[in-house]
Amino acid sequence: MRTTLSLRLVGGLAGLSLAVSACGLGGAEQSAATQQNDGGVTGTVVFQTLQLKPTFTDYIEKTVTAFESANPGVDVKWVDIPFQGAQEKLVADAAAGKLPDVVNLNPNFAQPLEAKGIFVDLETAAADAKPLYVPGAWDAFKVPGTNGAFGFPWYLTSEVTMYNKSLFEKAGLDVDKPPTTLEELHAAAEKIGAAGKGAFYGLHPALENHFITDLAKLGVPLLDADGKWTFNAPEAVAHVERLTKMYQDGVFAKDSLTQDHAKETEAYQAGKIALFPSGPNFLTLVKENAPKVAEQTGVGPQITGEAGVSNMSVMGLLVPKSSRNQAAAVEFARFMTNGENQLAFSKIVTVLPSVSEALKDPYFTASDGSPEAEARKLSAAALRNARNLTPVQFDDRIKKIVVGKVQLAMQKELTAQEALDQAVEEANQITGS
Repeated sequence: MRTTLSLRLVGGLAGLSLAVSACGLGGAEQSAATQQNDGGVTGTVVFQTLQLKPTFTDYIEKTVTAFESANPGVDVKWVDIPFQGAQEKLVADAAAGKLPDVVNLNPNFAQPLEAKGIFVDLETAAADAKPLYVPGAWDAFKVPGTNGAFGFPWYLTSEVTMYNKSLFEKAGLDVDKPPTTLEELHAAAEKIGAAGKGAFYGLHPALENHFITDLAKLGVPLLDADGKWTFNAPEAVAHVERLTKMYQDGVFAKDSLTQDHAKETEAYQAGKIALFPSGPNFLTLVKENAPKVAEQTGVGPQITGEAGVSNMSVMGLLVPKSSRNQAAAVEFARFMTNGENQLAFSKIVTVLPSVSEALKDPYFTASDGSPEAEARKLSAAALRNARNLTPVQFDDRIKKIVVGKVQLAMQKELTAQEALDQAVEEANQITGS
């Protein structure tokens, strides 16, 4: 039985793994902890996750037990904390020198502390590990202008494009040819919106989720070398102008402009929008909540720009320099993220492994034709040319400014250029650039 994480869990919580063997993974993928057991890594390792109990207790405990069996000199203490307030706790613990030995974080949470030199450089401490992981995932834990990388990638998520075949037919679109680029997405949405005449729409704007990554896919320079926001480029202006026209022409529902991802999900399940770029895990939610819509749902690849670069979300495991048992902590983090464990976990939860060898498993390369299998295959294939396209500096404060200005442009209260110029100016004031 597969377990489906909610979007919040997939995007914000630590990945899990199972310490069981998997076909096709061996040799170089053998756990570093097992390889170095003769060297005698020892000590207590405090391992902190975010809101995983009680749902995933068995999985974590089995993995911990396997590591301890291979490393009898190590005692792993698993600590699970609520997601609410986790970032504040992390900052406070770092200031007090009380961080756990292994902590799971996404790049946005991690980089402010990485930049201060809080974490162990794994390109030095585990120099042979880098080639095992998807390059874009490993690079997500790098700091611009700084040597090294500071996290073992744990699990990844990558969008696909769900679409309603019935609404495609009503708009005269080929149900076997979903859009693959932003230009194709917008063109399809415009045709569907015109056919719907208010009964259904082509797309949800989903600005909070997609605006900044769509700019990155279009090749817009988001930041310069000094960390200054620069996304008010001509390509970005043209993109906002296109969104504005689509909104004014009824491609998006009028009340959708300020809605969040939950409302976008509801709209797709209600058959009110035809195109739904989101995580593959939402296929299960659609099947559970709207079986008739699920029957009409096709799956296409993630929407990209002309360069074909995809976006992915990354979770990782980091080892603070303050750890008293760095060697044991590094080996435990590496064990948790090895190919065998990640592959086993990916067969339980709708996530992708960050180890390249694990992605070669038939589970990710073959398909039985079901939407779930197609989504898994497409999202895994996208990782070959994927990066974490959301800058770590794009925090909630910056997001609120950018989204708010774009909304004003789409309502024609500002021009696209004015909206982006103001957003860049105010964002740079916040970041001090």
